[in-house]
Amino acid sequence: MSQSSSRLAALVEPAAELTTDEVRRYSRHLIIPDVGMSGQKRMKNAKVLVIGAGGLGSPALLYLAAAGVGTLGIAEFDTVDESNLQRQVIHGVSDIDKPKGQSAKESIAEINPYVEVVLHEERLDNDNVMSVFEGYDLIVDGTDNFATRYMVNDAAYFLKIPYVWGSIYRFDGQASVFAPSLGDDLPCYRCLYPEPPPPGMVPSCAEGGVLGVLCASIGSIQVNEAIKLITGIGDPIAGKLMIYDALEMEYRKLKVRKDPNCALCGENATVTGLIDYDAFCGAVSDEAAEAAAGSTISVVTLEKMLEEREAGERDFVLVDVREPNEAEINHIPGAVLIPKGEFLNGNALSQLPSDKQVVMHCKSGVRSAETLAIVKGAGYADAVHVGGGVVAWVSQIDPSQPTY
Repeated sequence: MSQSSSRLAALVEPAAELTTDEVRRYSRHLIIPDVGMSGQKRMKNAKVLVIGAGGLGSPALLYLAAAGVGTLGIAEFDTVDESNLQRQVIHGVSDIDKPKGQSAKESIAEINPYVEVVLHEERLDNDNVMSVFEGYDLIVDGTDNFATRYMVNDAAYFLKIPYVWGSIYRFDGQASVFAPSLGDDLPCYRCLYPEPPPPGMVPSCAEGGVLGVLCASIGSIQVNEAIKLITGIGDPIAGKLMIYDALEMEYRKLKVRKDPNCALCGENATVTGLIDYDAFCGAVSDEAAEAAAGSTISVVTLEKMLEEREAGERDFVLVDVREPNEAEINHIPGAVLIPKGEFLNGNALSQLPSDKQVVMHCKSGVRSAETLAIVKGAGYADAVHVGGGVVAWVSQIDPSQPTY
């Protein structure tokens, strides 16, 4: 049964009118009593910023545009890569190497020419995030890293702008609405996750992968929540966490309570302005950074070392710490595969020779830095890792191999 009222007031006032063409376009919304003319006018008047035109941003932008949101901001600085097309459905083959924001804008124009698109083609940081956010009624967060998520949460809180959050990894997705400005009892992202996970503990989608269609599942939930907030209908998931398991086809909804000790929205807040989010989240742990200092080699150096090993002039073991399925995509010749997990549980150390130098690599250099710290701690003082990993190898040494 539909529900015409919401526990939260509508975010946006209705526009003055819909044109005849707009009435025809949105007729399937207009005949829903809960939406109707008033709800559609609110969407026409709404200004929504979508952060990222990638996996989550693609379906979010497409459906927000189709729904008739009058102004869509797109915060995106990246360009379209072939590996994006498996899930980022707003882009096509002809868009490869094109700025993602521009590609998304062109797709939106094909879907709904009545939508005004505002591009913010710059990386969000402490210097611009407040000015970019200002003036929007709602934010849809499609970011894929913890530093940006915490920055989005804090900036939205300071500007009193609600936002819809989503997260995806492999077959699992999460979504919620963070809107402390709409209710004293409503939590922020820091109430749910007071601290980021230890660096290197949670792989990114670029490292661990994501089922393409999962983006549509979570992105459509985000749009559903955005429409509810804009129009004031239904029961938004503010104060709740939606968890989706695509393999089991199972949705769960958990209660998220406001934390009275939250560093941002709690009674004695310690975060009273934007902070250094990279330092707060950390790309790598302090131990990994310390281990990598002075013990990082380039792929050019590695190529020379491999040539010397082939000629019998030196000896070392090259260890690939990625997962087996990653090694099937591309590889550095002569490497032995020992996944990072084997180092974390201690099983890998028995597989390393005690009389040879250990050289480690992963996809980009993050996981190998983490494992380097473990190896050095076990007494392999001359161990090194490869900066840039196999990505740099393919880019600089062997471009015949695919990237991912």
